[in-house]
Formats: sequence, structure tokens, C-alpha cells
Amino acid sequence: MHYRKLGKTNFNVSEVSLGAWQIGGGWGDVSDADAERVLHAAIDAGINFIDTADVYGDGRSERFIAKVLSETNTPVYVATKAGRRLQPHTADGYNRENLTSFVERSLQNLRRDTLDLVQLHCPPNEVYYRPEVFAVLDELKEAGKILHYGVSVEKVEEGLKAIEFPGIATVQIIFNIFRQRPKDLFFPTAQQRDIGILVRLPLSSGLLSGKITRNTAFAADDHRNFNRNGERFDRGETFSGVDFETALDAVDEIRRVVPEGMSMANFALRWILDHHAVSCVIPGARNEQQVLQNVASSDLPPLKPDQMAVLAKLYDEKIGPLVHQRW
Repeated sequence: MHYRKLGKTNFNVSEVSLGAWQIGGGWGDVSDADAERVLHAAIDAGINFIDTADVYGDGRSERFIAKVLSETNTPVYVATKAGRRLQPHTADGYNRENLTSFVERSLQNLRRDTLDLVQLHCPPNEVYYRPEVFAVLDELKEAGKILHYGVSVEKVEEGLKAIEFPGIATVQIIFNIFRQRPKDLFFPTAQQRDIGILVRLPLSSGLLSGKITRNTAFAADDHRNFNRNGERFDRGETFSGVDFETALDAVDEIRRVVPEGMSMANFALRWILDHHAVSCVIPGARNEQQVLQNVASSDLPPLKPDQMAVLAKLYDEKIGPLVHQRW
């Protein structure tokens, strides 16, 4: 495992870390035992950064993380997210009372006195134009409730706006072979401001694992079943916002340039890691095998220029026109 600095937090984090959405819910059933095995396997493999949220299983993910970390002496950074508990999810809800309440609840779930990193969880666009929201986060930091704060965003424009606030330490954003826009302007701008970049949905909801086919059936409680057109939350969170059939055609093209002996998932993760502005990638996992496969990407050699060129051409011609201007 290789490690990178997470922006101005100065945390030295595993470049392949763990996203804990799956062990909370929304991806079909993951048993308690499997959730714990995923976390133990990640820590044993050298992962020292876990990303979760208070809404993943209504705190289930946070509580599993706390339980497993209580069983090991290995230091692990935990990032959580706040805001999506709001009903309705409006900018007005991002106030001192609610944010303080969310932080206190996560502190309790994670059994911590201080949270390593709190991220606003894809807030409404209006939040980025309200300095008072970020002033509340500064107050929580001064009170010792949080060490650092950042944002999780849907759009490049939101990331660019967020990093205008000096207290922002990290930005979590979707970036993968099917969502390449962040590298054009956002990455270099974030680097200039020493912003840590967390990459979520690196495998495009599993599409870039190469294991999903047109006949794959998803469980009723799996967002890949119930959110394909943005019925429950932003469409871009499911299959990167790309039409399912179009994406599968693109996966077939990608498969042709994956080196023999390398999985498509490793190939897709390596592509992300070859962008050095990225601090870490946070793929999720439903079992130990997926954790170990993801971790292996850290030790792979960089992709070759001709492979990168094929992926750029595929995006420019077939995927970019569908997603580039939306996110």
C-alpha cells in the first residue's frame, strides 16, 4: 500500500481507502458479519482511512466502524458526512442547531471525542453561497468537536465554489473513466490550494468492475435498481449518470485494452491513481475479496499512454456528451 497526503489535513492516508456506504445499506443486503469482515480486511491490508456518513443505514455504518476499531490498535482516520438527514433537504437546514446535532450524533455513533473529518453531504447549491454555514464548522472545529471539515459535491462547479472558503480541507467528488471532467480545471485549482481530493464511485456503481451484464438483477433496496433516473437522489450517483445500455457498450470497449492478468476493476482504479492530484480513492466493498482486489491497485504500474489515449477518446466521443456538462 502506498500513502498520500490528504491536503491541508496533513493526514498520510492510504491511496486506496474504503468507502463504507455498502456496509450501511442501499446496495442490497450486507450481513453484520460481512460488514465486520470487510472492515477488518481493509485495516489488515493497510487501509488507514474510511469514509462513511450518518445516513448510511441511519448510523449503521458508523456504528460498525466504531465496533471494529475498538477491536484493533491500528490508527485509522474516519471521515463522515452530515446534512442528508434533513427532511426536507434544504439550504436553510444547514444551520448551527442542526449541524451541531449531526456532529454530536456521529461522535456518539463513532465513539469518539473528536471527528477527524466532517464533510457536508452534497448540500444544495445555495449552501455554497452562505458563509455562515462554514462559520458554524469553524466554531465546531474551535470547540474541539472536529479536526477538519470539507464537502462532498455533485458538480465540479460546487467544488470550485467550496474551496473559496479557507477552512475547507477536502473535497469528495465523483471521478472515474465515465466522469472525467474534474481533472480539467478542478484538480489543478484544488492542488494550488492544498485541498485533499477524495474520489468516490470510482467503479461507477460496479460497472467498471466488468462483472455487470444486461442480465444482472439488482435487489429492490439497491440504488442501482431504484435510482437509475434520479428517483431518490442525484442521478449521477448511480452508474455515474450514464444510461445503462450505453455504459455496458463502453465497458466492452474498455475490456479490449485491459492488460492480460489484470482485472477491469484494478485497471479502472489504477487510471484514477495515475492522476496525482487525487489523495485517495474510496471504493466500497461487500466482502473481503473485493477489498483485497481494490487494494492491489496501489502496487500496479501506471497505465501506458496508448491505454490512456483509448480511454480519453472513448469518453470524448461516447460518454462525455451525456455527462460532461451536467456534473
